[in-house]
Amino acid sequence: MLLATMGFIVIFALLILVVTKKASVHFCLVILPILAAAVCGYGIDEIGGFMSDGLVSIAPTAIMLTFAVMFFGVMYDAGLFDPAIKGVIQLAGGDPMKVAVGTAIIAVLAHLDGSGSSTYLVTISALMPVYKALNMSIYTLATITALSAGVMNILPWGGPTMRAAAVLEMNVTELFQPLIPLMAIGLVWVLLVSGYLGYRERKRVGITSKLPENLNHVSEEAAKIKRPDRFIPNLILTLAAIIILILAYIPMEAVFVIALPICLMINYPSPAVQKERLEAQAPTAIYTASVIFCAGVFTGVLSGSGMIDAMANALASLIPTSLGQMLAPVISIVSIPMTIFFDADSMYYGVLPVISKAAETFGVSAEMIARAFLLGGHTTAFPLTPVTGSTWVLLGLTGIDLGTHQKKTLPWVLGSTTVMLIAALAMGVIT
Repeated sequence: MLLATMGFIVIFALLILVVTKKASVHFCLVILPILAAAVCGYGIDEIGGFMSDGLVSIAPTAIMLTFAVMFFGVMYDAGLFDPAIKGVIQLAGGDPMKVAVGTAIIAVLAHLDGSGSSTYLVTISALMPVYKALNMSIYTLATITALSAGVMNILPWGGPTMRAAAVLEMNVTELFQPLIPLMAIGLVWVLLVSGYLGYRERKRVGITSKLPENLNHVSEEAAKIKRPDRFIPNLILTLAAIIILILAYIPMEAVFVIALPICLMINYPSPAVQKERLEAQAPTAIYTASVIFCAGVFTGVLSGSGMIDAMANALASLIPTSLGQMLAPVISIVSIPMTIFFDADSMYYGVLPVISKAAETFGVSAEMIARAFLLGGHTTAFPLTPVTGSTWVLLGLTGIDLGTHQKKTLPWVLGSTTVMLIAALAMGVIT
């Protein structure tokens, strides 16, 4: 009873402190479980062993995330995706329907680095002049960008998948591979929605040939680090890295460890410039990696001490058997409103391990619950939550308010999750 009580206290304390910004996520993930384990009677040596086990299990995930963030950041700086962005804008011309579909394509490409903020910066900055020139609704731009980024956030380095794998001590590739066809279906849905929204805009404003000049203007500072002449080798390297990662030819943590130095040598042969480019990506990479390692301590202590098992048993006793069999599909939908109120760390490090353990008592595997979470929890719905900083980047760039953005985008977000959930049930990815 003491283990379950202390476990729930840790979870609720984490949720409250992180959401209210009274303490950093690092503090909550490390100090709270250590204090709880001490109260439960564990000694320093035992707690140290729990922490060590958790850190060892989390290391491959943290390594992959760190190098993936730096790799895609360097590729963006080098201009790998610039030709695609320019091409989409030119092909769309003055047709609002083509512009809307092109918006989705650009946002999908922009989110390959897994960062919501960079996706919004790239997509909104590139297309805002086009939308204004064609008199298209900025809400349409925000909705399509959000939908695209949401589905793409299922990528292993997007954040949620990493967190789910870390907290359940699973191999990221094994967790992610069954989600690939679901992501493909989700992106088809996004393109269809974009086409529909663009068709509505076309009916409202018509088609025009009027487009602003200098759409592809690049600042002098950004132009200095562009490498347009290295496009082909950069493209080959990026595709090779993604294919090798998905097919698991080598350990997933090694893929971007190998790809990053090759990328740097191709684009910036000078060691001094390589150092500059790595330092430019370091803040994001170091922060995310540090959170992942802290999560290793959190799950290691809660699991090793038995608190997660105790909480799961207590929760399972409250869930009706009939509902227990449907936990995975229910979680997919429920994860959307949860995303709006809780940040990703709270959901994946606090809620997921307890629910997944409870689900196992009903014969539902932890992998099923994790994949169910990933169809909505801080993936499709993350552009709607006020507790994520990137949402405010989207709102700031477009000049729209949160309430209206949520009202216009939420129905389509629910559609994204529902479409992928139906496909998951049909394919047996979730049962």
